[in-house]
Amino acid sequence: MEAPQNLTGAELVKQGAEARVFKTTFFGSPAVLKQRFPKRYRHPVLDERLTQRRTVQEVRAILRCRRAGILAPVVYFVDYTSHSIFLEEVLGSTSVRDHIASFPHSDCLDLEVLVQRMGCVLAKMHDEDVIHGDLTTSNMLVRLRREEGPDLDLILIDFGLSYISPLPEDKAVDLYVLEKAFLSTHPNTETLFKKLLESYSVSSKKSSAVLKKLDEVRLRGRKKSMLG
Repeated sequence: MEAPQNLTGAELVKQGAEARVFKTTFFGSPAVLKQRFPKRYRHPVLDERLTQRRTVQEVRAILRCRRAGILAPVVYFVDYTSHSIFLEEVLGSTSVRDHIASFPHSDCLDLEVLVQRMGCVLAKMHDEDVIHGDLTTSNMLVRLRREEGPDLDLILIDFGLSYISPLPEDKAVDLYVLEKAFLSTHPNTETLFKKLLESYSVSSKKSSAVLKKLDEVRLRGRKKSMLG
């Protein structure tokens, strides 16, 4: 896969269904370029509108999170013509997925601290009415800190499916997607995820309605699985 036109030295690191992600630099700073590409099966006018809207929604969600004090990559530049977003590369970090996998057992204090932080950050995000849309442990980064303050930073990334919604149902689905991904990626971690939700509950001003909806979403999911 070639680098985007007029962007020499860019290295493709990931290609998903919606976009390609490149490692590059932005005025000398390490950066990530996310570039959405056309969907040939869609009408060109419809494709352009959808791609434009998703790019706007992604940037809006990141900026809203950052304004609320939630760690997310800095947005350096947005080119709405090519549907490209230049983002900060979060150096010195690893995915939460890899971080959890590095522990031989799930019942350790470090992981409890991590999931409590996750619950707190997600509660704060939902209180800002930001729906991530693709919550997995691969879309969260952990960066250990040595200076005074918290032992670790939790950074949310990949807001490609995000949108703004005040509805408890949408927030519950966000948590359900994470629960399914968490438990399938990290077996025997039900207790850890329960602690995540406990942290979410005490950290969010609106958690009661969201967690009630989460129970309903789980029930629908079980019924769907039974019916095939």
